[in-house]
Amino acid sequence: MNFTKINAEILAEIKAAIGEEKIFTDAENLDHYSHDETEDLRFQPEVVVKPTSPEDISALLKICNAYQVPVTPRGGGTGLSGAALPIYGGVSLSMEKFKSIIDIDTENLQATVEPGVITEEFINAVAEKGLLYPVDPSSKGSCFIGGNVAHGSGGPRVVKYGTIREYILNLEVVLPNGDIIWTGANTLKYASGYNLTQLMIGSEGTLGVVTKIVTKLLPKPSQSVLMMGSFSTNEAACAAVSAIFRAGVTPSALEFMERRGVEWVIKFDDIKFDLKDDVAALLMIEFDGDDLDDIFKNCEKANIVLEEHNCTEVLFADTAAQKEELWRMRRTMAESVKSNSVYKEEDTVVPRAALPKLINGIKEVGAKYGFESVCYGHAGDGNLHVNIIKAGMSDQDWKDKLKFGIAEIFELTTALGGTLSGEHGIGLVQKEFMPIKYSEIHLNLMRGIKQVFDPKGIMNPGKIMPD
Repeated sequence: MNFTKINAEILAEIKAAIGEEKIFTDAENLDHYSHDETEDLRFQPEVVVKPTSPEDISALLKICNAYQVPVTPRGGGTGLSGAALPIYGGVSLSMEKFKSIIDIDTENLQATVEPGVITEEFINAVAEKGLLYPVDPSSKGSCFIGGNVAHGSGGPRVVKYGTIREYILNLEVVLPNGDIIWTGANTLKYASGYNLTQLMIGSEGTLGVVTKIVTKLLPKPSQSVLMMGSFSTNEAACAAVSAIFRAGVTPSALEFMERRGVEWVIKFDDIKFDLKDDVAALLMIEFDGDDLDDIFKNCEKANIVLEEHNCTEVLFADTAAQKEELWRMRRTMAESVKSNSVYKEEDTVVPRAALPKLINGIKEVGAKYGFESVCYGHAGDGNLHVNIIKAGMSDQDWKDKLKFGIAEIFELTTALGGTLSGEHGIGLVQKEFMPIKYSEIHLNLMRGIKQVFDPKGIMNPGKIMPD
C-alpha cells in the first residue's frame, strides 16, 4: 500500500487542527502504542494522537485522508487479534480520553456512553441503578466498551442474554473523510434500510471511528447460583453442554475449563481450589433470576444432565466470596497460560453440540504438529479459546509449521458449521485464514463495503482482509 509518511508539514497541520497537547511523538508513547496483548508483535506508529472530541477526530481524518496517512484506532490495548497494531506506521488514534458515561436512561432502559469507558465501570454504573449490561468479556476490568463494539466482543453471560450485537442500538461514527453520522436510531426496532449500526459492530476500526454508543439495558437479576461440575474427560464435559440446553434450561453462564489451565491458574493467581486427581475438565454453570426457587429448579435439572454425562462431582459456591474466587479462576486463565509458556491463542466457535468433535480434533492436530493446547471458554456459546503451547516444537517448526496446524483447526471448525472467531476478531493474525471460511465472492463483498466507506484505504489498513 502506498501511504504517505508523516513529515513536518503534515504534523504541523495536525497540531494546528486539534491542538499540540494532544499529539505525541516521544519514544515512550511510540513504544507503548506499538503493541497490545497479541503475542509479542510490535509495530511502531509515527505519531500518537489522543483526541477529546468527535470534532478532533473529524479534523484529523480529513487531513490523513487528504494526504493518505494510515490511521489505526485503539481502545484499551487488550486485543488478541492485532487489530490495534499500526502495521503501516502513521497515526495511532487512542480513544482513552473518551471516558464519559453520558446518560443512563432508566425510563427507556438505555445508556449513552463514550467508547473509552472501561467496560466493568459501565457495568457497575448501570448496576447501581438496578440495571444490567450483560456483555462482560474476561478483560472487562481494562478493556474499553468501544473496543468491545469494534470486535463484537462477548463474555460468559451472552449465552443467556445475547451478544453485544443485541445491545447496541445506535452509534455516532466519524467516517474516514471526516463526516460525522449516527448509524441508526435509539429504538428497539429498526427496519429502515441497511443497518449501518450492525455493520460497524465487528468492523475493527476499518470503516470509521465510533465516538458515542447507545446501548440497551435490562433489569438486573437479584439472585444467582454458581455450580461447578467435574469430569474425567474433556469429551464428557463438552457433551454435557448442549444436553443442558436440551433439558429446557438456559444458564446465565456456562464455561469450560481444561485441567491444565486450572492447574496453571491455581499456581499463577494463588486461587484456592481443590482440584481432584481424576478431574480432566470442569464446567462452571451459573443461573440467575429473581426467584431462588426457580433458580434451584434449574440447577436440579442441570444436575440430572451432569449425572447422565458421568460428572464425578458437583460443587455449589456457598458464599459470594467463593463465587468470586471461582470466577477469578476463569477470568485469569489467559494470563496464567501466557505466564507459563510461549503460546498463541486462537478463538474457535462451533454449534455447541459439535464441541466434543472440536476438542478431540484440536488434540489430534496438536499431536500431528507437535504442539500442546490448553482449551477453555464460553462453552454455552460453542466458543472455545485454544491456547497453543510451544511445548516440544522446535523454534523453526513453531515459526514455519504452526500456521498449517492452525489452518487445520480452522478447517475443522468450518466443517463443523463454525467460523474463525467468536469474539476476538480477525485483525492481523487471523486474516490469512479467512479464505478457509469465506469464498472469494464473500470476501469481495467485504472489500466492496470497505471501498465505499474508505476509498483511500486509510482506516486500519492491513486488517481483516487476506493479502
